[in-house]
Amino acid sequence: MATNLLAFTERGAGTPLLLVHGLMISGEMFAPVLDHFAARHRVIVPDLRGHGRSRHLPPPYTVERMAGDLADLLDHLGIDTVDALGYSHGGAVAQQFVLDHPSRCRRLVLACTYAFNMATLREQVEGRIAPALVRVLGMPRFARLVMALGVKGLSPERAAWVAGLIGSQDTGLMIAAWQAAMAFDSRARLREIACPTLVLAGGADKGVPMHHARQLHEGIARSRVVVVDGADHAMIWADPDRFAREVDAFFDA
Repeated sequence: MATNLLAFTERGAGTPLLLVHGLMISGEMFAPVLDHFAARHRVIVPDLRGHGRSRHLPPPYTVERMAGDLADLLDHLGIDTVDALGYSHGGAVAQQFVLDHPSRCRRLVLACTYAFNMATLREQVEGRIAPALVRVLGMPRFARLVMALGVKGLSPERAAWVAGLIGSQDTGLMIAAWQAAMAFDSRARLREIACPTLVLAGGADKGVPMHHARQLHEGIARSRVVVVDGADHAMIWADPDRFAREVDAFFDA
């Protein structure tokens, strides 16, 4: 594989499905749903620039650069169009991919994500203090703090697995990636997203509260919202079967 390409996992056959992971984790986060989606799709799961197996790729870690990386990977694989699913900050990257390459996305799933994640005072404070916490604590301890404060309803084994994925990321790279992520703001361009879009939200998500899902839905003309009552930001790990069913229903509609 070319050294300037994202590291990726590929499984299955059928309509290409691109899974885009969130900030400070890797594509391995999709393990609970990978077999399900690979049964009917050609699934491509990259590690974003600076994350996981793609940590060898240098800055910038902007959303624009990450979206460009996705296009380069699809070119490498000879894939013209995909269905795209972005989770958390991966949803921001997926939005940018669609905005920059509108003809390359057939259908879009935006799960537990946002158009602008600095909209409230709380979000602004959290956005500014998180890099300092990462610097002081290091990624393993920061991961345990995140799990304790914001992720509920997981078994101890599943929670430890997620914390391990987060904790294994490079501290310096994640500080840079976080700081770059806070600059993302697609609000003025949401109307440009023309493909059918599912906005999938957790009703109890404190990391990305419901006002973000409403904003995405109001801005994207061909979107619909599904809210999973009681689900938080760990929806994909707490109830992967429900998550997969909602995505399947959207693709089958």
